[in-house]
Amino acid sequence: MQRETLDIIVPCYNPSGNWEQQLTKYYIKLKEVLHAQSIHLILVNDGSTKNFSTAQINFLEAEIPDIQIINSYPNKGKGAALRKGIASAKGKYQIFTDVDFPYTIESIFKIFKAIQSGSNVALGYREPDYYQRVPIFRKVLSKLLRWTLKAIFKFPITDTQCGLKGFDNKGKELFSMTTIDRFLFDLEYVKLVSNDNSISVTPVTVELRDGVEFSSVNIKVLLMELVNFIIIAFKR
Repeated sequence: MQRETLDIIVPCYNPSGNWEQQLTKYYIKLKEVLHAQSIHLILVNDGSTKNFSTAQINFLEAEIPDIQIINSYPNKGKGAALRKGIASAKGKYQIFTDVDFPYTIESIFKIFKAIQSGSNVALGYREPDYYQRVPIFRKVLSKLLRWTLKAIFKFPITDTQCGLKGFDNKGKELFSMTTIDRFLFDLEYVKLVSNDNSISVTPVTVELRDGVEFSSVNIKVLLMELVNFIIIAFKR
């Protein structure tokens, strides 16, 4: 198998628990699965104010010597952090996910195989049984958004908010055109992808790993994202 270069980009903000140990564990598992590939981990610290210490950074650098850690202050949001991390990526392919690696290693492998096989963009897609594992409020929000995208905006892909996506350099260039700093950057990106006929897109069914913990939904952030939703909906 030809050796390919792959960047894994993970943003974080005030990560919880022994996140650095978990990140290391899942990253090493991924390297084992993709043993024929050259993999580079890029961690973007999005202005964390707690649980991002020098000791934790030293641990990561000892366990993953080639890790690239980017500090982004002040906190702007996941979209802004990912743009900064992806802008520094040098590999042929890029995949982004969350710092706790919430999706199975097999799911990440499937995303990689899709872009390696010729798709410019691979979008993680969650099946209905995913909603059996998420808190009720998050479930209602997600289903409402998916219904809106299908019924009103006629998007060909309705699961825009899955936090596992991959692309080649053509898809990377399109990602750099996003402007939303917080969570709806995913929606903005899928809209850009859907409107570009030169981009080949593959939806990839992905699964949560066991033991994933969901954070609570911040109402203030939710209201801000409602404004972003309106901006995306009417933006050409």
